[in-house]
Order: sequence, then structure tokens, then C-alpha cells
Amino acid sequence: MQEIPKGANVSLTALSEDAGAVVVSLGWSSASGAGDADVSVLLLDENGKVRDENDFYFYNNPAAADGSVQLLGKVPSDNGDEDRISLDLTAVPEGVVRIVVAASRYAGARFGDLDDLRMTVADRSGEPLVGYSIDDAGVETAFIFGELYRRGEEWKFRAVGQGYETGLAGLATDFGIPVLEEAEEAEEPGAAGETGAAGETGAVETGFAGGGEPAAAAAPARTPGADPLAGPAAEPAPAPVAEAAAPGAVPAQTRGRGPRTTRKKVTLPKVAKKSLAENESWSQARLFPVPSLKSDREREVRATSVLLSVMAQVPEFGRRLTAGFGAPAGRMQTFTEVSLPHGDTPRRPDGVIRVERAGKLWTALVETKTNGNPLKAEQVQAYVDIAARRGYEAVITLSNDVALEGRPMVEVKVDGRRKHKVSLWHLSWAEAAHQAQLLIRHEGVGNAAHAWLLQELLEYLRHEQSGCHGFQNMGAAWVPVRKGIEDETLGLGDARTVEVVESWERLIRQVCLRLGGELGQKALPVQRARRGSDPQARRVAAAERLCADGKLSAELRVDGASSVIAVSADLRTSKVRTSVDVPAPEGAYPLVMVKRLLKLLDGAPADLHVESLLQAGPGAGAGPGSGPRGTLERLRPEPGDLLPADGSAVVGFRLSLLKGMGSTRGNTESGFIRSVDDAVERFYHGVVAQLGPVEGRTGRRG
Repeated sequence: MQEIPKGANVSLTALSEDAGAVVVSLGWSSASGAGDADVSVLLLDENGKVRDENDFYFYNNPAAADGSVQLLGKVPSDNGDEDRISLDLTAVPEGVVRIVVAASRYAGARFGDLDDLRMTVADRSGEPLVGYSIDDAGVETAFIFGELYRRGEEWKFRAVGQGYETGLAGLATDFGIPVLEEAEEAEEPGAAGETGAAGETGAVETGFAGGGEPAAAAAPARTPGADPLAGPAAEPAPAPVAEAAAPGAVPAQTRGRGPRTTRKKVTLPKVAKKSLAENESWSQARLFPVPSLKSDREREVRATSVLLSVMAQVPEFGRRLTAGFGAPAGRMQTFTEVSLPHGDTPRRPDGVIRVERAGKLWTALVETKTNGNPLKAEQVQAYVDIAARRGYEAVITLSNDVALEGRPMVEVKVDGRRKHKVSLWHLSWAEAAHQAQLLIRHEGVGNAAHAWLLQELLEYLRHEQSGCHGFQNMGAAWVPVRKGIEDETLGLGDARTVEVVESWERLIRQVCLRLGGELGQKALPVQRARRGSDPQARRVAAAERLCADGKLSAELRVDGASSVIAVSADLRTSKVRTSVDVPAPEGAYPLVMVKRLLKLLDGAPADLHVESLLQAGPGAGAGPGSGPRGTLERLRPEPGDLLPADGSAVVGFRLSLLKGMGSTRGNTESGFIRSVDDAVERFYHGVVAQLGPVEGRTGRRG
């Protein structure tokens, strides 16, 4: 990969023969784990302006109808998060000469507060072409990372690195998107509505009602990142609804509103309709039945056919899955049980995906595994060799396992003498279910039939007989490592502990997928490593901590929430702990602050542990000290028990729930995996949601 400095440019065509479509990644990290930003893409004409509002892509308008732009969303990286964007340069309209890639922060946060700001561009096969690191960010609340622009018949990339202190509104104005400024009204104490300030930096939304008129703003329940203990006096008033605006105007309003698109999209209600069955033993007829499946081979054939057929019939779903693999936007067809020559014995991949665009074909071979069956290296190697000889673009492996950064699912050899490159990708069944749930519950699809197909797919993947339940086995090392910790016989440096840490990391990624699909938000593991750190070295260090204290630990963050959820599995006590730290507002009276917290937690479980965090004294280290604690049940009648007797300053509170750890390795009711999944779900809904609902910062929750 070629590294370039700020202001430099390079021809993408010169770097790769497969640069007709690229994946742009914007990355950053944060010491607190809570730093985040929203990406946006602007298509500009020769005058440096957008042609209309449809040339502006962001969290509430994530994809172009022609497939030229698609925001793929956030994924965890070795040092933080990466936000990825698929750009099909062959589909970009002729009138567009520049593609600006930017990001913005919200709630007054600045880019100087983030570390490791970076932009990379990869070709269709996923091969990184060019990278650019930003080390001079400061007070900016919006930032242009880079741009792609035409020069004759080729596309070039320029590292821009230009920031705006005026947020996304200032950036949008520069490129011809009018911004509708709205006046604030002071909120009187005790007002029922709670919202952020109109015109907050980085809080720009488009989304146009039919005819180009902006739709009315709905006040969110709570501003993302707002201090839950600050009280009504710290919450500004709802912005008044604008009566009219010029077409293309961008209202500088708060987030949290429902999706507003030019076409009505269909989502399914979360609550099922009342059943007409006489009793619970009646099973509803399903499009994809599973009870007859008896063998792993039957499960693989059925699962592959079900998934590929729905991908071909529901364009939004098919495009969502294949865009991340470098496929163009176009007409898709899928096939199963295709026989392909390979030496003396033909090979039969489980499936084939073909996408046609402008007379050219993109082809991927699919190898599927269900239940806990592992992918076989020799099988995948054969498909990579076949794809290379036949000029196919990709091989996609599909199983219950979850991929990790810096760790390929299957080791394959690539013949460097071959001019044609074949990219190898992995998809987990949990990821497929996650994308289906996002579409039918939160984002919507084109028509009711497509929504029904996705619902039937989801029912199939969740059925106990389908074999597509996601990551469900902690591996062969789990039982001996757990027993070694219980018996205190596990030695430092035992290689099996690294295997357990890898399985734990896969489990946390799957927990994030399930929680994110339910909420309609991105939920990601938090990585606190610096850029360039070795993922395997990080896992070895975690394995050493596991040997020392017997705990597996992780952190995750839900997009739009200010707090990071900590998850810890103590193998010595067989307890799973989920916790979150709530900062104390400055200048608040301690007892008032405690009472307000307990009021917010009115619907939380009675066994919730609440601990006050005290300001650390000189030489006491960077973290806060531990103060009085108790269960919510005991503290409700005596809130003063949370205050230290010596008058030490309270800087925050730690909220924790404990749950018994499952004893088996599998995904059964008593299994370890299920116990962690249930613990996070119970903690989020029972505790985190009580502190203030996560706003639909992506515009998906209205």
C-alpha cells in the first residue's frame, strides 16, 4: 500500500487494474472508547457543488439508487473503529467530477479528541491501494478526509485533510446545500419535552418529504451523549418547526428523528399479530420448513439455497451483503450445486453469486458450513484455484464462526504468477441475520413481499434445526482452561488460553450483532490499542491476564450512546458481570445527584449494584477510587448511603449486574455463550435504556 502525505494525489488506475470499484475506509480510535463520528459523501459537479440533495449521502440517506455510493457502516478494527464506504466508480454519473469523503462529530466533540485518524482506499478485491494519516486535527467538528476526482478516463485520489469548526452544516453549505437555521426557545423548568439544541454542531439532517419540502421535526426523547444526571435545567428547548424552506435545504436540527425518504419503505411490526391457532401446539406454515432436516449435508444445501434465493429476490438485502465483498450494483442471479472442472474430479461449490453490470460479470463461489462444522482449508483452496483459472472475482465462505481482525478464517496459498486476483471473504450466519433484521425492523425494504421474504429467512435462520445459529462453541480448549483456572493448575503461557481468548472475542462480536439488530443501531466491541499494534500480541496479553486473574473482559458501545458497557466473565466465581460508568454532572449537590440517578433507575432490576466513584487522590493512579455501594433495592429508601462519610468528591457511579455463568460450552439454555448473551441483553434493556433511550442517530428509530 502506498502512503501519501496531506495534499498529495495518486492515480488509482496506476495502482490497480481492479480500481473500477473501491472501498474507502475512515478510521479513528479513542482512549475512552466512546469517540465516534459520522461519515458523509458528496458528489460534486464541475462547479464544485452538489447537483441536488440526492448527491449528499449520510446516515439518513446511505445508498444511491444506481449503486455508485453505499455506506457500509462501522466495523471494529485493531485500534478502534472503521467506517467503510463502497464506491462503484463505473456507475458514477457523467456530471459528477469529484467525490468528497468527510466525517462529522456531534454534541460539541472535536476531531482533535480522536487518535489515529486515517483514510485508506482499497480496490474491489479488498487489496489496500493508498493510505493517508491525519495528525494535525484540532478543534474541527467536521473534516474532509479526502476526495476522488476524474482526470480524463481515470480516477485519482487526493489526501485533503481540511477541517470545519462549524460542523457538518458548514461543510454542507460550502458545497451548495442550503442550511435551514432554526431559532432556539428557552425551556422552562419542568417542561415535558427534552431535546438537544437546534443547530448543534454536526447535527445536520436532510431527508426530504415528497415534493422537496422538508418534513416536520419530531423532538427526540434525549440527546445522544447528554448527561443523564444533569436534570431539566441543563436541557435546551425543542426547536420550532420550520414552515417552509427552499428545495435542497438542510435543516440544522437535532438527531433522533425517524427516516424520511422520497419513497415509502416497508418495515414489519415488532409485535406479532394475534394467532388464530386453537392451541400452542399448532405450528405456523413457513416458506422455508426445517423439521425434516436430518443431516449436516441437508442443512448446508437448504441453508445455502434459502439465503442465496432471498439475496436474489430482495435487492436491498443482496446488495447489502455483496457490497462489502467488492461486488458492483447490478442484476443479481444466484445458483446452487454448480459443477466446475478441477483436475480429474469436478468440484461442486455450495453456491455461486453472479452480478451483471454494463455487460460485465462479477462472480463469487460460495462454500457453506452449518452447525459447528469447520471450514476445510483444502476445499477452500480448490475453489480459490478454480476461481483464479476461470477469471472469477471472489470466494465467500459462510459458517457459524465469526472472523477476527488479523486472523484469516482459512489459510490459502495464492499463486503470485497469476495476473488475475481472487479475493477471499467470510460471512457468518449471525451477520446475515443481523442485516435481515436491520432491514425489516428498522430501515425498510421496497415492498411488503420483500419484507415478508426477509422475515421468513430470519425465522429459518433462528430455527433450532437450521444449523445457522451463529457462533455456538467455545472450542476444545474451553473446558480444560476453565478447569485449570478453577483448580489453580493453569500455567502462564499455556497456548490453550489464547484459543479461549479468540473464542471470547468472537462471542463478543456476535453479541454486538444481535444487540445491534434488535436496536437498529451499530453495536461494536471497543478496542483500546494503538494503530499498528499486532492483534495476536494483544490476544496473548489478554491470555496472560486470564491466567493471572481468571477473567475474560471486553467492552462494547452502542452507536449514539455516551457510555461504554463493560462485560467480564469470572471463571473462578462463575459469574458474568455487566457494568457501565455514569459520570456525575459538575456543580450538582451530591444528594440531589444520587436521588436523580435512583429516579432514572426506577424500572431497573432490584439486584442492580450501584457504586459511587470517588475523585482519586495524589499518587492514587489515573482511575477513580471506590466508594460506598449497595443494591438498588437497599438504596432506594436510603439514597444517602451512596455518599462517602468523609465528604470525598463523587465523580460518578458504576452500575453493575451479576449473572450466573453457564456451565457448558455450547449455545444451550445453560451454556456459557447463552449466559453472556442474556446478561448483555438484560443489562442494556434493564439499566442502560433506563438512563435515556439511544437516539436514532442513523435516523432509523423514530
